[in-house]
Amino acid sequence: MPYATTPDKVKLYYEEVGQGTPILFVHEFAADHRGWEPQMREFGKRHRCIAYSARGYTPSDVPADKSAYTYRHVMRDCVAVLDHLKIDRAHLVGLSMGGYTALQVALNHPGRVRSLVLAGTGSGSVRGFTETVHKHSRDLADTFERDGAAKVAETYGYGPARVQFLIKDPRGFAEFTAMLAQHDAQGSANTSRGFQGGRPSLYDFEAEIAELKTPALVVVGDEDERCIEPSLFLKKTIAASGLVMMPKTGHVVNLEEPDLFNQAVGDFIARAEAGRWPPRDPRSIQD
Repeated sequence: MPYATTPDKVKLYYEEVGQGTPILFVHEFAADHRGWEPQMREFGKRHRCIAYSARGYTPSDVPADKSAYTYRHVMRDCVAVLDHLKIDRAHLVGLSMGGYTALQVALNHPGRVRSLVLAGTGSGSVRGFTETVHKHSRDLADTFERDGAAKVAETYGYGPARVQFLIKDPRGFAEFTAMLAQHDAQGSANTSRGFQGGRPSLYDFEAEIAELKTPALVVVGDEDERCIEPSLFLKKTIAASGLVMMPKTGHVVNLEEPDLFNQAVGDFIARAEAGRWPPRDPRSIQD
C-alpha cells in the first residue's frame, strides 16, 4: 500500500490515477480518501489525481498523541503528500475540513498551489457560532470515544446539512454512512476535538486571504446554511474567485451532485490552466 510520511513520522495512505497536471483531493471530517471516488474516476481521465486519508483515518496512521491533530498538523500533512510525490504545484480540491486545509496550504505555501476549490468550507466560522461549533465538536469527540464510529454513523448523516443526501440518493447515502461506520473511533475523536474543535474562524485570516493571488472556485449547497455566509465571504475576499451555489443541496456537494460538481470544477481548472480565471475587474464592483 502506498504511503507518504509526514515530518512527524505519520504515514498517510494515498491512491492515485491518471496523468497530466496534478489534482490533490482533500476530504471532509466524515469521509476519507474514498469520498472522492466520483472525482477520481472523472478527472483521472485527463489529470494525475491523488486522494489521501488524513491522519486519524485508517489505513493512514492514528497518532496516539491527541495534541497532534491541529489544523496546522493537517495542513502540513497535505504538503507532505505533495513532497512525497515530488509534485511542485497542484490543483487542490477540498471539501469542508479539506477546504479549510487547502486554504491553509495556499496561505502558507502559495507556490505549491495552482488553484483552489473550496467546497462546503467555513462551517463554524460565522461569528457568534464558532464557540458553539467548537463545543459540539468536543462533545462529538466524547461520543466517538464512548460509543464508537458505527454508533455515531447511525445518526450523523441526519443533520440539517446532510439529510439532503439521504433524500436525494438513498443508495449513495447508505454507502457513505457505511464508510463512516468503519472509521477509527479514536482517530475521529482526536480530529473532532483537535481540528474541528480548535480551528480558528476563517474570518480570523481575512487579511491573509485578501492577499491571495491563487485562482479559486467556491462551491456551496444552498441548504448548507452554516457555509453560505463563509462562502460569500471567500468570494468577496479572494480576488480571483468565483462562486457556484448548487440548488437543493446540502454539505456533501461532490457526492450529492457529482455531475454538476465535476462540470463546474472541470471548467474552472481548464480556465485556470489557460490563464482565463483572472482577478475580479474593479469595474464590476459596486459601492
